[in-house]
Amino acid sequence: MEKSIEGGGGVAAEQYTFVIVGGGIAGVTCAETTAICCPKESILLLTESNIIKTVANLEPVARYLYKFDVLERELANTTGNSESRNVLAPAIVTQVDSLQHVDAKEKFIITTKKKKIYYKYLCICTGGRPRLIEKDNPLIIGIRDTDSVLVLQNKLANSKTVVLVGNGGIASELAYELKGLKVHWVVKDNHIASTFIDPGAAYFFQQVMDSKDGVTSNDTSESIVKRLRYDEIVASENSSKKGAALGPDWHRHFDLKGSNSSIDKPIIHFKSLVKSTEEYFDAEQNKTLLKVELNTGEIIVCDFLVSATGVDPRYDYSSEPKFELDIEDHGIKVNEMMQTSNEYIYAAGDVCTAAWDKAEHWFQMRLWTQARQMGSMAGRSMTAHHLGETIYQDFCFELFGHVTQLFGLPVILLGRYNGQCLGTNYEILLRTTPGHEYIKFILQDGKLRGAILIGNTELAEMCENLILNGIDLTPFGDDILNPDIDIDDYFD
Repeated sequence: MEKSIEGGGGVAAEQYTFVIVGGGIAGVTCAETTAICCPKESILLLTESNIIKTVANLEPVARYLYKFDVLERELANTTGNSESRNVLAPAIVTQVDSLQHVDAKEKFIITTKKKKIYYKYLCICTGGRPRLIEKDNPLIIGIRDTDSVLVLQNKLANSKTVVLVGNGGIASELAYELKGLKVHWVVKDNHIASTFIDPGAAYFFQQVMDSKDGVTSNDTSESIVKRLRYDEIVASENSSKKGAALGPDWHRHFDLKGSNSSIDKPIIHFKSLVKSTEEYFDAEQNKTLLKVELNTGEIIVCDFLVSATGVDPRYDYSSEPKFELDIEDHGIKVNEMMQTSNEYIYAAGDVCTAAWDKAEHWFQMRLWTQARQMGSMAGRSMTAHHLGETIYQDFCFELFGHVTQLFGLPVILLGRYNGQCLGTNYEILLRTTPGHEYIKFILQDGKLRGAILIGNTELAEMCENLILNGIDLTPFGDDILNPDIDIDDYFD
């Protein structure tokens, strides 16, 4: 249990062996991992809300790749009694408060409720903050957590037109799920869902979106296999005038319908940015509307704007000495053990930046998957440090992997799935069945470097093995994706 000690000015301070700040996936995973490794030590989870995010239904998709659900669980109280402990491990005490200051020299933190809490090991998992087009405007909503989605849901009930800005996973799912109102989807790229996919996959998904209105393919669609060099892909993209961090399946828990049941398909504005916004009162509707001007000169009048343009590391507390931050994204820099520039302070999830020499097939992306992996690694590292043990970085950091869902279809991303950091010396092997599956292999020097699996995810474990083992696939040619050949038989 925690100890009470004398703080400055006669104020009682608390002391724990491990203090974890943040009730998201990274923080909760870190706390639970710490409790498994050191069940008899005192552990504090400091969370800003009595709602925490936990991982549930963890299911292997391949040897090192998992899919899971993110559940929001309510802490009945913050005293660490039996009711709270039904949610978390018995060793974990929770407090609803937020971080204000870190004193790394004296090893204590100050909270916004002016509590002084001493620690032996501290892990910061304060997550990310949504990038908003404009702050403090009630007609502009940033989508990041359940509270913001509830605000969105309430506004949708009496709305006819909405502007959606963003091109990542949350924006893509909103574009697919928002129904019963006119949706203007503003994307800065020449294709949708650019955070995850290429223009070819975007075109495939647009066919899926069209199929809701009966526009696309039927069950007799044939699979097409095609091999492309990098320069062919670039030429194709350049000649085209038009393009095609909530938990997994978050939208299933909300009613995202507007007031007009006859409208389903979004209007997409490619290569567009929001230039300005202006509120005005519409006397006819007796309500305040938002006028949105795009960089193309187009003006859209809407009930409200949804900003889903990603997050920045949330670092809104002071520290002494200051943490070493990444120059580009301003995240707290961590090494392969998730340690910051102070050996007794760790960080995990969206707030941190991976500053170690990364494995050949891995890169950082602020996703639920990596929040869980980093939180677990931080918990293991802290407890190993405490116990004087030597551990090594988890194997999950050898291969980038992410399981998600876009436009109603399962999606698996592996390795350098879009040719990230491979320059121009690679080929792409595609197999697509309109409306059903889109499979893309990234090949370099005959070896598989990355893959996108949409619709058909049965090849995940094979792809994982091929990437990690570096097997030369040159002898197989295009047959590696021939739907009439069970390629798994070659690699059993």
